[in-house]
Amino acid sequence: MKTEIERAVIKVVNKKAQPNKVILLVGARRVGKTNFIKKYISTFSSNKVLKLNGEDVDDVELLSRRSVANYRRLLNGIDLLAIDEAQHISNIGLILKLIIDEIDGIKIIVTGGSMFDLNNQLGEPLVGRKYTIYMYPLSQIEFSKYEKYKVTTEKLEERLLFGGYPELIHLDSWKDKQDYLQEIINDYLLKDILIFQNIKKADKIYNLLRLLAFQIGNEVSLNELGNQLQISKNTVENYLDLLTKVFVVFKVEGFSKNLRKEVTKSSKWYFYDVGIRNAIIKNFNILQNRNDVGQLWENYLIVERLKKQEYQRMIRNNYFWRTYDQQELDWLEEKAEQLSTFKFKWFANKKTKVPTAFGKAYEDASFEVINRENYLDFIT
Repeated sequence: MKTEIERAVIKVVNKKAQPNKVILLVGARRVGKTNFIKKYISTFSSNKVLKLNGEDVDDVELLSRRSVANYRRLLNGIDLLAIDEAQHISNIGLILKLIIDEIDGIKIIVTGGSMFDLNNQLGEPLVGRKYTIYMYPLSQIEFSKYEKYKVTTEKLEERLLFGGYPELIHLDSWKDKQDYLQEIINDYLLKDILIFQNIKKADKIYNLLRLLAFQIGNEVSLNELGNQLQISKNTVENYLDLLTKVFVVFKVEGFSKNLRKEVTKSSKWYFYDVGIRNAIIKNFNILQNRNDVGQLWENYLIVERLKKQEYQRMIRNNYFWRTYDQQELDWLEEKAEQLSTFKFKWFANKKTKVPTAFGKAYEDASFEVINRENYLDFIT
């Protein structure tokens, strides 16, 4: 597929872009934020846009003098201020607050590859003034605009193996795709963590990711992870927090309201991209030669569902459900008081019913099995 794919996030940005508000577009490195900014800017008159880069010292210098007079000169006649890699600019929150408070009609969009400094710098200064939008690797929502159903079914295995990083669609061989994902891990994946947090033990973080990769779909014990890595539980928690903030992994917690035997203190961890997960464990074997297809399927469906929720503005609380006697549901969504529950099955012929304990405790909840025959309705 050589077509440049329109990103689904454009609809959210267009809807939320308002004068004197800041759109914060965040996501992992290489998911396409910079290219998106270029495309978005092209919809404005070129002389009405100021684009700056937080990694360019000259651009940073333009913003460093925090005065109304300076910003009025800089933004005279400008409708859109776009700042890429904004987390590298000191006091960016205070800078943007002054601009939107004093420059009438200005629209601002900024991007960031991590939530480390952005959370700290933008949080308090921009309370009520910003709108955060998450940008993921390519989603099936985006692919579906350019391919027929037959192609989608043919591409499913490839997407379970290599994920959705945009550059992959321009690489023809599976070997090139593997090399690209390995490059991301080696050169970009941990860069923010190692630089911003001054962490010396990259091997511990890498090994932590390997352990998580093998435990997809299972509850994760932080004490057990710490023992295996020979680090403290607190250090494991800190590393997981960092990996979450650079959009490598995310946590899903257990749901409970009624039953004492429901598991609530443990969490499950998933990767934002299954290709990164496979690269971490260096396993790109075809599906028929793998013993982790169920884990891959679960991770893929969950992250694609998160993309759908983000791009279609579906406000949900997400959980898993499990009891100590091993009754379980893979995915549970809560909207107001309504519960929707799902079980993920790779093979469509496996009959599955809602767990007895759950059905009795939550009689009004819906239940659906998601398999290869109906998964597109779940994620697009």
